[in-house]
Amino acid sequence: MSTTTELQKETGGPVAVPLLELRGLRVAYGAIEALKGIDLTVGEGEIVALLGGNGAGKTTTLRTVSGMLSPRQGEVRLRGERIDGIKSHELVDFGIGHVPEGRRVFARMSVRENLEMGAYRFKGVDSADMDRVYTLFPRLAERRSQLAGTLSGGEQQMLAIGRALMSRPELLLLDEPSMGLAPLIVEQIFVIIREINEQGTTVLLVEQNATQALGLAQRGYVLETGSVAVSGPAQDLLADPRIRAAYLGEVAA
Repeated sequence: MSTTTELQKETGGPVAVPLLELRGLRVAYGAIEALKGIDLTVGEGEIVALLGGNGAGKTTTLRTVSGMLSPRQGEVRLRGERIDGIKSHELVDFGIGHVPEGRRVFARMSVRENLEMGAYRFKGVDSADMDRVYTLFPRLAERRSQLAGTLSGGEQQMLAIGRALMSRPELLLLDEPSMGLAPLIVEQIFVIIREINEQGTTVLLVEQNATQALGLAQRGYVLETGSVAVSGPAQDLLADPRIRAAYLGEVAA
């Protein structure tokens, strides 16, 4: 299990106590091994970016953390407690919120009903939680009675994030929040992700847009075919010629 000292070695400076730890994590789809023994740590209060090409294992990592997949080997720990093997709907009570790739809003429900679904673990909907989401996403407040399926892609992404926030997560897993969105909307989404983090929510961010992700995160991991190829402070990764060549279209020296 990682220690704060080990995490300091990764970041090059003081960090908070580790919140999420993956150790020797192996996950397979039948005979195909998607994760090949990865180690990953997210400190409390951090934004950590998880980068990599298609098929690298990024979504598999998030799905394993949130209990949608079971590891073949290794551990997932939250605040030092093993959570691998716990069902995904139960992990919501542990403080994990998951915004899946593709948004997956309830198309035939209104915006408000979608948000209410996010609070299902509570006996009722707290108006303060709803107000927080509407403050973060004023557009959702304007469309609270509109069917989710009629929203634009950017609005659906806002709704998917807002729905996850209704469960009051300590750790928010975001899978490709910029996918298919116009650049202006992407900028807005990333500003809000930073604000959510500043309000006290730790974020593990899967993102194809390396520039945006590393500009937002404190640290990053790069996956290649199920293994961690590179990790370190976000600014170091952004300056790494290998990363710039692979994700920013530049020619490596």
